[in-house]
Amino acid sequence: MQNNVLILDFGSQYTQLIARRVRELNIFCEIKPYNKPPEDLSIYNAVILSGSPFSVRAEDAPHPDLSEIQGKKPLLAVCYGAQYLAHFKGGNVSPSNTREYGRANLSYIKSGEPFFNNISEGSQVWMSHSDTIKALPTNGIKLASTNDVENAAYKIEGEDTYAIQFHPEVYHSTDGKQLLENFLVNIAGVTQTWTPDAFVDTTVDYLREKIGDEKVILGLSGGVDSSVAAMLLHKAIGKNLHCIFVNNGLLRKDEFPSVLKQYEGMGLNVKGVDASARFLDELAGESDPEKKRKIIGRVFIEVFDDESHLVTNAKWLAQGTIYPDVIESVSATGGPSATIKSHHNVGGLPDFMKLSVVEPLRMLFKDEVRRVGSSMGLDPLLLGRHPFPGPGLAIRILGDITREKVAILQEVDAIFINGLKEAGLYDDVWQAGAMLLPVNSVGVMGDERTYEKCVALRAVESTDGMTADWVNLPYEFLQKTSNDIINKVRGVNRVVYDISSKPPATIEWE
Repeated sequence: MQNNVLILDFGSQYTQLIARRVRELNIFCEIKPYNKPPEDLSIYNAVILSGSPFSVRAEDAPHPDLSEIQGKKPLLAVCYGAQYLAHFKGGNVSPSNTREYGRANLSYIKSGEPFFNNISEGSQVWMSHSDTIKALPTNGIKLASTNDVENAAYKIEGEDTYAIQFHPEVYHSTDGKQLLENFLVNIAGVTQTWTPDAFVDTTVDYLREKIGDEKVILGLSGGVDSSVAAMLLHKAIGKNLHCIFVNNGLLRKDEFPSVLKQYEGMGLNVKGVDASARFLDELAGESDPEKKRKIIGRVFIEVFDDESHLVTNAKWLAQGTIYPDVIESVSATGGPSATIKSHHNVGGLPDFMKLSVVEPLRMLFKDEVRRVGSSMGLDPLLLGRHPFPGPGLAIRILGDITREKVAILQEVDAIFINGLKEAGLYDDVWQAGAMLLPVNSVGVMGDERTYEKCVALRAVESTDGMTADWVNLPYEFLQKTSNDIINKVRGVNRVVYDISSKPPATIEWE
């Protein structure tokens, strides 16, 4: 990639938003831990320092090595980054009397400053810090203030180094995108050439060079990511791509035959493998969410290994890994961190598979994957499909997995998803699904007492799954859906609706 932007991550909850805003400018960027920067910095035209939950005054504060960056490349320091430059470069950072968090307005902007081109005094910004810059670093020049923050923005004289105490990447900074454009395009001179068409061209060329005449096996799921990955590989290597769609017994109702039919006419070489009995037998009696994921991942690899032996001289395994998978599976700061959940398509392969991994979508967010698919002419209905977890219904059935539970949840899920489509709500939702809870509740049907299962419906809106808000579905729709489920699905007598957002909850329940 040319005209790259490097984002050094100090563990801020907003770091991924910086990347999204930069890419919205048709500029490619990537996130790296502050203490593990790329060895080759020559490919980067500009560097951005993220915020951080740490204080620069703390003993364990992150200390980046900026010797090959500051003064040598255009540098934008955000929040913690701005305080770091001040604290360790001749300025002063102290605790603020009150925590500076939330909306603020720029009360002063230095006249004629290109960093604030097309941004006026009064522009709303978003603050999120408990320390404040009391004195600027050596050669620092104040560029902007708010009523409560004197040094809201500054630059270093003689360098293309800029620093801000607010977050331009969040929605509440109304001119944040303009400010990023001012820095990256007008000051750093980065060209806005990273488009879906450009991504397709460069990726296809890269895949051709990397893979050559060797054969690739790809696991198709019927979803957006694997489908777009398949088409990129198909463009690059044609008949040498061998696609396998595995029925793990945990798909949605009738999904196995419908997905196979969906790929007819796309020119892909697809083989359907029904391994549902194998997966369900291995899962029998297991309730732990992580262990269920591990079992599914192991059996999936075993099935793939069986099938790979049927493809003579296969050398590669392709995966539809996307950027949020990578980010959520790796510590943001490069140090120890808690694993929320393992991702089924992130990580290495067992030695016995003897296949190298290729991940053409590894650096894309979900909405970018859809735009790339659209540029290649994929069916809008396929590209508009809601994300579906790799482990399937196994992580939507809380507790142990049985064939009876899978059948119940498939029926519930079909009523919910089809209902969203019929009501014209499907495209207003980023992801929807139903969870089968490990509790029975008392109900009454006719004159009889029932003691049956409870299901939870989940619908969220998001752009990439990093954060998500629950969708306020119409009461009339929820009422009809609940009635349909209870009346048509034997074994369910109670329906609830999940109104948790991410964070603090995750989208899936396991």
